[in-house]
Amino acid sequence: MIVEFLKNIFSFDSDYPLLFTQFYFWAFFAIVFAVFSLFNSKVLLRNSFIFFVSVFFYYKTSGWATLILVFATLLNFWVGLSMEKSETERARRIKLVLGLFLNLGILCYFKYAYFFADMIHDLFGLNIPIVNVFAEIGNVFAGKDTFTVDKIILPVGISFYTFQCISYIMDVYRDKVESVHNILNFGFYVTFFPQLVAGPIVRASAFIPQIYKKFFLSRRQFGIAVFWILNGLAKKIILSDYLAVNFVDRVFENPLLYTGFENLMALFAYSLQVYADFSGYTDIAIGVAMLMGFYLPKNFNSPYKATNPGEFWKRWHMSLSKWLQDYLYIPLGGNRTASFGTYACILTISLIGTILSGSIWVAIALLVLTVIVTIYCHKSPEKQKSLTSNMNRMNTMLLGGLWHGASWNFMIWGGLNGIGMIVFRFWKDWDHPLRLLSIGLLTWGIYELTQYFPAPIWNIALVWSGAICLGTFLRFMYNFIGWKNPLPWLERSWAVLQTFVFITWTRLFFRAGSNLDPAEANEVAWNTAKNMVNQIGSPWNFAQVPEIAQSYFNIIFLFIMGMVIHWLPENYKRRYRLTFAQLPLPVMAVVTVAVVFVVYQFVTADLQKFIYFQF
Repeated sequence: MIVEFLKNIFSFDSDYPLLFTQFYFWAFFAIVFAVFSLFNSKVLLRNSFIFFVSVFFYYKTSGWATLILVFATLLNFWVGLSMEKSETERARRIKLVLGLFLNLGILCYFKYAYFFADMIHDLFGLNIPIVNVFAEIGNVFAGKDTFTVDKIILPVGISFYTFQCISYIMDVYRDKVESVHNILNFGFYVTFFPQLVAGPIVRASAFIPQIYKKFFLSRRQFGIAVFWILNGLAKKIILSDYLAVNFVDRVFENPLLYTGFENLMALFAYSLQVYADFSGYTDIAIGVAMLMGFYLPKNFNSPYKATNPGEFWKRWHMSLSKWLQDYLYIPLGGNRTASFGTYACILTISLIGTILSGSIWVAIALLVLTVIVTIYCHKSPEKQKSLTSNMNRMNTMLLGGLWHGASWNFMIWGGLNGIGMIVFRFWKDWDHPLRLLSIGLLTWGIYELTQYFPAPIWNIALVWSGAICLGTFLRFMYNFIGWKNPLPWLERSWAVLQTFVFITWTRLFFRAGSNLDPAEANEVAWNTAKNMVNQIGSPWNFAQVPEIAQSYFNIIFLFIMGMVIHWLPENYKRRYRLTFAQLPLPVMAVVTVAVVFVVYQFVTADLQKFIYFQF
């Protein structure tokens, strides 16, 4: 019995990975925290312990993919030290490029091997067998066929710890942080288990100084940490998992079985689900890290309060957005100019888009667009800066889409977000008459399409553009009549609503293929998105809507409550967070037990993995 018990503890079971939402994770953390408390003031011993604990945690989450994590740790530790010891700038740059090449090469191998194999087959007719090179190497060292070599499985969290490693070698190269001289300290930085598999992405310059500090946790910080853990569990289990299992997943699996109203409900519910899932993980990670005296960056800032797509991406997955800004957008030229990288990205993305579509017409359209942009830049040099800035934004968003996976649904999702950011930049510079004229012409054009080329997509577009047109007209009349009393709250509310609707519609393409094998993602995701659009855009039987809404009372109530809490003013949230943190410990313990009891009443039969584990 004891042997079997120990075997279960120390073996990996892919059906039961170690998740924050499971009771045995908290048993694991309780043991870790108890041991940690014995020597939390002894920095190297503490860091070494957390490093080995984190590797074990990752093993319980990902199995033998832990070897990839260990390799990445050793590689980037060597690159950092090697750059520091380099005598010339040229040598430092060579080692940086080597580190970037190996990090991105490993990431691309696991995420895009099947895509590149398909691309070579489509272009040259060559069939390249997919072989797991790392499994082959493992079998050589093991002396037997321990690992499966004919299939590549994406290691959990590889994008997050790879980006973290790149942050380290880039910050060492830029002299923002000194290289870490002890492998145990560096291993702690890379593998710190609360944020290892789904972020937030921790920047070396912000986190490495913390690993040398002695443990400190005030009474208030303890309360805040417990609050974040409870907040994250409630988001994940009550909001995300309940909405997914009881409604969202069912509709997305077969949209044609549900009415247009139900499909629209599922789309908006998914927006709340994915936020509650991802931010819930982050909240728990921040709380667990804080209990051990470490501080992770804020990753979400009420993103559905954003008034435009650009602001949304400053509030959503902030650690990734800032990483993309500092290590991709600015190096490409930012808002200054177009670099060689700008045009290389455009060419690469265009090639990928052409291959994914398999259509010569896509290639022709991209070629025509390139010619138009070139002529525009040549004829209007003064506008070239604005154009190249927008090109860099679009490249960043498209590459952000491809980071999630090499399939059309992610490219469309990233592209739509890029378009939204660019359109808003033009929109905000126009006066109210020009806005009304442009949206009026667009609405009229869509209306004509519904008459001569009827399709559900045009019906949806007409409703949306008509709503924007009406709002723009009312704002125009308000200014035209000359009313002086501003209504900033109404204007902001309208902008927040429109941004939320836009972001929600882009998520149609994100969700449609998120849980699919890359080989089938394109076709299945496209069919799912098309079926949902057809259902939503086809005529509704409005007489049935109240009855349908009543049958989904729990879902609708949960969605409304989730959004109301999300839209509460930040000072309210801070107030009840501090109130909880300052409760007497016995009262806090009672409240914690009560919250945990309520939260776990919502647990489904099978605990849902966090959505971003797959990225």
